Amino acid sequence: MGDVLAGIHTTWEFDTDSVLIRFERGIRTPKLLQSLRERRIPHAALSSVTLTPGKRDTVVLRAVPRPGADPLLEAAAGQLKEGCDPYRLVLPAERELLAEYYADELRSCLGPASDEPADRFMVTAPEAPLQFKAYDGRAAFDGERVSFRWFWTGASSAKWKAGDQTYRVGELAGIEWRSPEALDGYLRLVPRAAEAGHVAADQDPAAVVFGLGYGPVHESLPFAAAVLESVRRSQNAPVVPAPVLVNAGRRDPADIAERIHHLGELHQAGLVTDDEYSAKKAELLAEL
Repeated sequence: MGDVLAGIHTTWEFDTDSVLIRFERGIRTPKLLQSLRERRIPHAALSSVTLTPGKRDTVVLRAVPRPGADPLLEAAAGQLKEGCDPYRLVLPAERELLAEYYADELRSCLGPASDEPADRFMVTAPEAPLQFKAYDGRAAFDGERVSFRWFWTGASSAKWKAGDQTYRVGELAGIEWRSPEALDGYLRLVPRAAEAGHVAADQDPAAVVFGLGYGPVHESLPFAAAVLESVRRSQNAPVVPAPVLVNAGRRDPADIAERIHHLGELHQAGLVTDDEYSAKKAELLAEL
């Protein structure tokens, strides 16, 4: 089609085989949409197109993705608020006829499999490297590995005793993301060799937990989607067993010194025993 339809905070550009959705960078645009910037949605990834009345004299044009086509929505698992839905285009009510025209044009481009779940991701996930700050640690993803570095002041004793964690994508079966807007938000990695049973996220070294001001949706959800897409892609390739890397590799001496100083403060405050202080200090010095 080659046309452009501009709405509130969002613009759709129609191509012959896809729709390019661009999001404005402004204070009124939800932060998640700003962080995504733009997304190309192949027609093959869509199941339907709807046009419904919106709020305050608007209409909403929405492209409905096929289940399993978009790693972002798969990771969100239905937890996104309506305003953060990247498939909505809000237009003034007086443009309803124009919106209906484009809705019909887009419907005519849907493929014969539009009613079926997708057997693979068709929408590109956010690109690594990605990182964000959770309540009990910092999560980082370089495209091949996910690492969790614990904060002494936030992580449970079970986590900091286990040490910082690194997981190769090939070791994972999937991820679980709970919105930080919930009371118990978290991002949990699901290792292929995970034991049966449920461990609370604040005690699980394969999870980081969210709190007020930590792990916001616009940072943690794109992170989760990128990891999920890489995991699904790796499941189609031969699996090479690799151990979980704990405290792997050498670190900046200044970083080690800072952590030892922080450990000493916890020891002086009585939050760490003498034995725990000595053992952890020796562990940190060994990384130099």
